[in-house]
Amino acid sequence: MAYADSAGGDIVCAVSNPAAADRAVHQGAYRTSGARDAAGAAGAAALRARLDAATAALDPPFAVVDLTAFDANAAALEQAAGGTPLRVASKSVRCRDLIRRVLDRPGWHGIMAYTVPEAIWLVRTGIAADVLVAYPSAHRAALRELATDPMLAAAITVMVDSTEQLDFLDAVVGPNRSETVRVCVDLDASWRLAGGRVHVGVRRSPVHSPAQADALAAAIVSRPGVQLVGLMSYEAQIAGLGDAPQGRAVRATAIRAMQRRSMAEILDRRSAVVAAVRKHVQLEFVNGGGTGSVATTVADPAVTEVTAGSGLYGPTLFDAYRRWQPTPSAYFALSVVRRPAPNIATVLGGGWIASGPAEASRLPTPALPAGLRLIGTEGAGEVQTPLVGDAAAELRVGDRVWFRHAKAGEISEHVDEMQLINGDVIAAAAPTYRGEHRTFL
Repeated sequence: MAYADSAGGDIVCAVSNPAAADRAVHQGAYRTSGARDAAGAAGAAALRARLDAATAALDPPFAVVDLTAFDANAAALEQAAGGTPLRVASKSVRCRDLIRRVLDRPGWHGIMAYTVPEAIWLVRTGIAADVLVAYPSAHRAALRELATDPMLAAAITVMVDSTEQLDFLDAVVGPNRSETVRVCVDLDASWRLAGGRVHVGVRRSPVHSPAQADALAAAIVSRPGVQLVGLMSYEAQIAGLGDAPQGRAVRATAIRAMQRRSMAEILDRRSAVVAAVRKHVQLEFVNGGGTGSVATTVADPAVTEVTAGSGLYGPTLFDAYRRWQPTPSAYFALSVVRRPAPNIATVLGGGWIASGPAEASRLPTPALPAGLRLIGTEGAGEVQTPLVGDAAAELRVGDRVWFRHAKAGEISEHVDEMQLINGDVIAAAAPTYRGEHRTFL
């Protein structure tokens, strides 16, 4: 099973409401050249016209974020959280202006970063004063900086899942440590069956049982120079796995059954782990979930906050969810440069392929005009990408094709700035991490 790094309904298209129109376009058949209803076709045409009009002065390749859809997704996540604080996953955005935009909304607090250097940058530039780093770090210079700066040490929490990481921190910092480093324990949220011989979920932390968490917590609180403040668990098999894969009813049934049983197991185990850790220290937070499980995760009484990020951009991996499908807000545009056959239009570039297992779900999707698809023998090419489908014959050299990325933040690694669209105009050009010369992975 493939997981994303974070519900259907009747299609209602109201062209006067861009977010509703965009949602109608991208539910169902618009990923291929299948049948389309009249409302969906009208929504696709209106969306394409609006994006084309807003960016008429730009030459592809470039990327856009539709602010109406972005804000609608943020509001939907807030509603799903039901008052539980949301922590924004920076890796799913990778644009400081958009991270700040989310944090200015009610219901959002703090950032889940992915590296310590990134966390330091975000704190020093005033984006947030509460940053949880979701993955362990071996970046020596950043750890030294963190352990010797009072502002950073108060704002940043690093992730650990073994005493080996604490030993590394001690060896790196040495006698120069002047600050206590805040740490969070990463609880493995995968579902293990048959005595561990069957593993459902991603492979993250070696800490899986209450006893293992108890032992690590005891080791942390007895060690000088570190303070245990939080617990995190990411149930990828629920939050990052769509339960409504198109055209695969048997698989969908199996996924839903697995998710029900897995959620029941993590509810019991996470509660037991929190109780075990709290014998040693009073935790400031218990973090869980992702975009695909916000409403489910907040129902866990042990959880005090949830993380979300991918749902803000609405990439294609999140089209396969019943609970909620975000409105696509992020697109990238490529130019048609040749027509090798009457029914083929070729764009320049296209190989914006997402991380994860090497499979079709990681390919970008030609979204607008509706009715285009990649060629199976070529896929998305590094320098050129041929497209076929109903709309290909109508495209001419110089026309634009709008694509959606399979994942969220990775689109930002291909462009220096995101064009922020408000209606049919560009409201601003927001630099991405890449545009600010920050490449943390």
